[in-house]
Amino acid sequence: MPFPPPSRVPSGPRRRSLLVSVAGGALLVGCSGGSDDSGGTGGSPSAADRARARAARDSAELVERYDAVIAAHPALAERLRPLRAETVRHAEAFGGTAARPVPSSGSASAPAAPAVVPADEKAALASLAADERALADRRTEALLGLPGESARLLASVAAAGAAHVFLLTEGAR
Repeated sequence: MPFPPPSRVPSGPRRRSLLVSVAGGALLVGCSGGSDDSGGTGGSPSAADRARARAARDSAELVERYDAVIAAHPALAERLRPLRAETVRHAEAFGGTAARPVPSSGSASAPAAPAVVPADEKAALASLAADERALADRRTEALLGLPGESARLLASVAAAGAAHVFLLTEGAR
């Protein structure tokens, strides 16, 4: 005798399980700075080298946006510090630097190129999430033309950016 079908069919993965899967994949791939796929011969930089340099710049700019939001909204500092620290590590993994110290909650220091930060905390988080989302999307599109290690690193960081978007927008629901 056959078993009856379940009364409720799962609609797919839950958001948290998807986030855990993405984060786990990012950890498995890792954010190593070493690369065996530069392939340059001393002339112009390879596509992988150009992509890594751009990714390092993009991550450094994103760190500055985090700094601007932290400076404008010190109450968000505790929530944003871990995400900012990850973004610093991303810049370093691509060979860049973005290791300026996090502004303290009492500090009025601002990034070198002041970004426009919305006055409302929720709007500031939404703006930061939009920046993370746009960067993750650009990185995902750039994967097609990259070889091995560079593609894995870029995919890992794009996945981490998507996780940051979720974490930045989680409290807004």
